[in-house]
Amino acid sequence: MQTMDMMFEEREVVEEAADKWWLFLLTGIAWLVFALLVFQWDYTTVAAISYLFGVVAIVAGVNEFFQIGVTTTGWKIVHGLLGVLFVIAGIYALVHPYDTFKTLAALVGFFLLIKGIFDLTVAFVTKGQFDLWWLQLVVGIAEILLAFWVAGNFEQKAILLVIYVGIVALSRGITELFLAFKLKGLKRKLASA
Repeated sequence: MQTMDMMFEEREVVEEAADKWWLFLLTGIAWLVFALLVFQWDYTTVAAISYLFGVVAIVAGVNEFFQIGVTTTGWKIVHGLLGVLFVIAGIYALVHPYDTFKTLAALVGFFLLIKGIFDLTVAFVTKGQFDLWWLQLVVGIAEILLAFWVAGNFEQKAILLVIYVGIVALSRGITELFLAFKLKGLKRKLASA
């Protein structure tokens, strides 16, 4: 009996998530537009770069909280923890805008590492369900490699931080689009079943 209740609850979560595919399509497009804007602006002060990173981290945290509503119990915890970590990092960057570049680079590196591990995990978990799982795998590997590059090769150059923040926004946009189309495909499968 408990197994039937669990299956029914999971199906409800899946159906509700599939109905919200368009939300992730919109957030993915917004992240891509934001990434394009980041690469076009001229950031020459430490405070401007810190504020930029703070906003990106807080928006990423809020985005993780959106994903809690469309996932099952185990993933809700992961999304909640990531959301809290991103919001804390964003608030720290906004409150302490004149900290050293190395601190901001460490925060960006940490962000990329967590995001890369998460994308790798999701790619392998959904391998049997989605044909394009390998694209998310590639993005996750690239994020992890970038995280180590950020940690080891900073040398106090302001432009690198802007590039890192742009890359974070770009990778976030790509993975949001993956999620949107995964949910849309799931909606189609549920409708035909």
